[in-house]
Amino acid sequence: MTPDDRRLRTVDLARSAGLSTQQIRNYEDAGVLPPAGRTESGYRVFGEVHRHALLTYRALRKGYEPLTATRIMRAVHDGDVPGALALVDAAHAALHEERVSLRAASDALDALARDEPEPLTRPGGGLRIGEVAALIGVRTSALRVWEAAGLLTPGRERGTGYRVYGPADVRDARVVRTLRRSHHLFDQIRPVLAGLRREGGGEALRVALGARGQLLTARTRAMLAGAGALHAYLERTGSE
Repeated sequence: MTPDDRRLRTVDLARSAGLSTQQIRNYEDAGVLPPAGRTESGYRVFGEVHRHALLTYRALRKGYEPLTATRIMRAVHDGDVPGALALVDAAHAALHEERVSLRAASDALDALARDEPEPLTRPGGGLRIGEVAALIGVRTSALRVWEAAGLLTPGRERGTGYRVYGPADVRDARVVRTLRRSHHLFDQIRPVLAGLRREGGGEALRVALGARGQLLTARTRAMLAGAGALHAYLERTGSE
């Protein structure tokens, strides 16, 4: 009998991975494991392929998260390898978009650090739309478009209804201007503004971005390891 022919009971497979027998049954039901054989009395019989499937899933889960890892393994065991690889591609694409957003935020913070604080000369402490447009070098129509897209939320002057931009609004307008000139999309700019507002300032956001960058790097490495394990599993099982 070769190692690949070795028969494993549910409890054997569970012990080899430090799991409960119920988790093994759940994994088979979810498609994480290929279907198990059955004895005449109905007991599940696993083999080395199931052990390797379990190891592959656990490697994938570290980088791709449990739901995506489950969907990948289920697609493989359903005979849809292209579908499984499409899920891998989508996860990497999403990670790339996160990196683009981080880079956009870093660019915006660099621009904010280079510029002098904007003076607010109006007695009420805010600036009108034309003043902001002149200050940051854009047309008033651009500010209106950015507001319609939900990027800017200036207040309104009581009585007249005129837009009034406070210090944070001017800062946000400068961020949008900087990122639009770098061809960033509105959907890429929104998280930058949300981070600034959430953290309360550029320096706090920079610290948060650094921490997030480290997490993305760790996840990328885990995804590479998971993809390697998946490739080895596909080769071992002859999946195409």
